[in-house]
Amino acid sequence: MSAPAGSSTVLSRRRPTGGKALLATLMLLVAVASAFPLVWMVLSSLKTTAESMQVPPVWFPRTPTLDAYEKVAGVVNVGRSMWNSLVIASITTAGILVTSMMAGYAFAKYSFPGRTLLFSALLATMFLPPIVTLIPLYRMVGSIGLNASLAGIIVPNLANAFGIFLMRQFIAGVPDDLIDAARMDGASELLILFKIVAPTVAPAIAALALFAFVYHWNSYLWPLTVLQGNADSYPIVISLSRLLSYNRGAMNTGLVMAGATLAVLPPLILFAFLQRFFVDSIVSSAVKG
Repeated sequence: MSAPAGSSTVLSRRRPTGGKALLATLMLLVAVASAFPLVWMVLSSLKTTAESMQVPPVWFPRTPTLDAYEKVAGVVNVGRSMWNSLVIASITTAGILVTSMMAGYAFAKYSFPGRTLLFSALLATMFLPPIVTLIPLYRMVGSIGLNASLAGIIVPNLANAFGIFLMRQFIAGVPDDLIDAARMDGASELLILFKIVAPTVAPAIAALALFAFVYHWNSYLWPLTVLQGNADSYPIVISLSRLLSYNRGAMNTGLVMAGATLAVLPPLILFAFLQRFFVDSIVSSAVKG
């Protein structure tokens, strides 16, 4: 029995074309290449010393062990350092989200003299290298007595030009009629922002939270400058610099890899929770563009 006339057309549509298959293959190769260093780091942290020194290298540990993590705990105060990093990254991220939403809302939905000029000046600060502002910020922190403290790291970073720009672009797409209706119902501006506008731009908020958390979790130069040798307040990234002296021989490869795994674990967990919102923000910005 012969197939319906239109069936061949339907089947041809369902079969992936050569171009799509090639694109999928390239994307898979890029994903594997990107994930390879992370996977190698984790596997190396579980190897024995003999396996770390073996030539040719062993890809998978035959007898996985956590000895390297125990050695890291003996060299670095992991718990204290992780807590310091969590405090710095969490409070800074929360501050950036609040200030970015409020400033972005003002730039997107308010008309006031000098708005364009002020927003342009704000964007101009995004092009300043961080090293340029290091000394002025350090002197400002010292003048208010926040040197050698976690507060000195956090306070100057509670506002972020990129965050304000990002939130302004997304909030500008929120319908004005929705905001006007809330005002007519007697809602305050803060209530409108956090109860109406924020849920509408949730993907952008999640993306900004991810960017801010990862950046400040991995920040090195600014905390090192502010803390002035106060080792009890060191974040995990600075504390792990003590492992550099162990990076001279293959016998300590597992130790170094275990420390690096501990440092990247919290950002990876956060990304696992926020990846759906992060992808949604990219799709939304692409559609608007």
